Amino acid sequence: MIALDNVHLTYSAAGRSIPVLSGASLSVSDGESVAIVGPSGSGKTSLLLVLTGLETPDSGSVMFDGDELQALSADARADLRRDRIGIVFQNFHLISSLTARENVALPLDIAGADNARGQAGELLERVGLGHRTDHYPNAMSGGERQRVALARALIHKPMLMVADEPTGNLDNQTGDAVADLLFELNRENDATLILVTHDPALANRCQRQVRLHEGQLKPAQE
Repeated sequence: MIALDNVHLTYSAAGRSIPVLSGASLSVSDGESVAIVGPSGSGKTSLLLVLTGLETPDSGSVMFDGDELQALSADARADLRRDRIGIVFQNFHLISSLTARENVALPLDIAGADNARGQAGELLERVGLGHRTDHYPNAMSGGERQRVALARALIHKPMLMVADEPTGNLDNQTGDAVADLLFELNRENDATLILVTHDPALANRCQRQVRLHEGQLKPAQE
């Protein structure tokens, strides 16, 4: 499903070059669940951006289901994310002028799917927000917005689910429910799941853990 080979990524800030990925390599199989762990500031979010084609590495290759992401146009990468990838961002990226139901239905609306609003309502029920479908993001708590973002990322049953600290803003009970949903869909749809987390309990639910350290990925047990 996903293969990174010797990926390098450097950011520039205040006239300095800051290496983020320094020869990172990773292979993830269809249907596998993988947790990416590591200290804050180690580049885990940047790694997710590279994995999904939102960030282009300086060198190395990123393969997604047989396609090299760097070889695709920006529009082709956007289409790939719309159709085959679900991304749960740490800072939500909800559209403030749309209700929860409208935010969740958006990927299906763009794709021209039937009954987008009905499917969105059903998924909001699954994340415990059936009573908030017509509320706007600014009227919701951080935890509620996180669940709306999760539902939007999963509405089109993507073949790859990517989540950046998906339970980081949730209380324990809600966080457990959201994690359950992620792993349920991982199994139900035979989807690949890659998540970044600081939560050892959540990481332990994945089939495999890798640690990002000094720009490289290694098994977490090393």
